[in-house]
Amino acid sequence: MRDVSRRTALALGAGGAALSFVGWNGAAWATAEEAAAAIAKFTGGKTPEKGRIAIELPEIAENGNTVPLSVSVDAPMTADDYVSEVLVVGEGNPRPGVITFHFTPMSAKAAASTRIRLAATQNIIVVAKTSKGAFYTEQKLVKVTIGGCGG
Repeated sequence: MRDVSRRTALALGAGGAALSFVGWNGAAWATAEEAAAAIAKFTGGKTPEKGRIAIELPEIAENGNTVPLSVSVDAPMTADDYVSEVLVVGEGNPRPGVITFHFTPMSAKAAASTRIRLAATQNIIVVAKTSKGAFYTEQKLVKVTIGGCGG
């Protein structure tokens, strides 16, 4: 085992700290345009209609590391007409796509709950896709006081 001098240990520590600082500040945050592009890719370029989606999110999230989210879509869940996917997009996260839920007619309801991580105050946009090719959307603003994605 090789002895490490105090000078070498300090240099390694300073280098590690500098690297972590640059990595944290150098994180690229998604823009509203990137969020719109993710939605356009999901919808195949179709414009989703407003409505049919209920989003439960706190108005103010004290900690962006764990924000409770519940989404439900008012739609029939029959074999020939059902919600097949729900995309959740955050406009201010490093990557706009937060989560995608998949459903089948056997799901009985198009509803899901989870906890998401938000980097900063931002709009959360939810887009639902039906088996018939229709798209619905809704959004909600969440004010984050302590960032979760790299903050």
